[in-house]
Amino acid sequence: MDLRHLRYFVAVAETGHFGRAAQQLHIVQPALSMQIRALEEEIGGPLLVRTSRRVELTEAGELLLVEARRTLMQAERTKAIVQRSLRGDIGSVKVAFAGNAVMTGLLMDALREFRLRYPEAQLELHELAPHLQGEAIRTGQVDVGYSPTHEWAASLALVAEAVGQWPMMLAMSSEHPLAKRKRVSISLLKGEPVIMYSSGDGDAVLERLRTYLGTSFLPAHRVSSTLSVLALAAAGLGVALVPAPLNKVAIPNLTYRPVAETDIVADLVLLSRANETEGAVRAFLALARLRSVAS
Repeated sequence: MDLRHLRYFVAVAETGHFGRAAQQLHIVQPALSMQIRALEEEIGGPLLVRTSRRVELTEAGELLLVEARRTLMQAERTKAIVQRSLRGDIGSVKVAFAGNAVMTGLLMDALREFRLRYPEAQLELHELAPHLQGEAIRTGQVDVGYSPTHEWAASLALVAEAVGQWPMMLAMSSEHPLAKRKRVSISLLKGEPVIMYSSGDGDAVLERLRTYLGTSFLPAHRVSSTLSVLALAAAGLGVALVPAPLNKVAIPNLTYRPVAETDIVADLVLLSRANETEGAVRAFLALARLRSVAS
């Protein structure tokens, strides 16, 4: 018994007439009559009594009409729910982010727009170090990641899309001698203790520093979070190269200065599963891509 047969039967039962039902269904009357006979054969008995003026339901037809309406209503409800899921109207998106992603504004813009467009979908946020995001996405612990480029970018199971790139700034104590300069050259960091990320966030920056400073490069502290980097710099325990958007973070005794070298940059990528099928996740990714400031 398929839904089409049930729709045809309900139309005939409600109109009480094969001709009117055929017009309503946009099919010819002989085809409708054939479909009703096929349904009666499948059921195993008569569902309609045909008179010269109208069609009346048998007892079995009365029972089928109740169940058919219920079945068709449930089918429409099921269809609507699935379509909403495919559009992203419902479902959930688990978003991982490294601390630097917040300051760029891209993550916040995507979250805000997604909430406005898909108010019934669920959002979950998880602060997660870059080197942990790839595995978390592969295993389904999270769906999307915001992170600096990392070695997982080459994984066939993942897609890493550049969404932003910013110049670097030097964060240091306001009492540091370099704080008096309007712009700082990397060459001036020879012998300076440099605060780095312990999680691999900023490894590209680390390599550029080694290129510029060689043996005079002095990594001093390895810490796990952006706030820790800034706190150590403000305390005078070293200097730190941070993405330019972080200068919005005001910490007592912390000063930011632009870096003269333009080839040392901070990037941000949007990380997701290849061939993603979840509607809500796909909808979030589409909005996130629209917010991209990558060239």
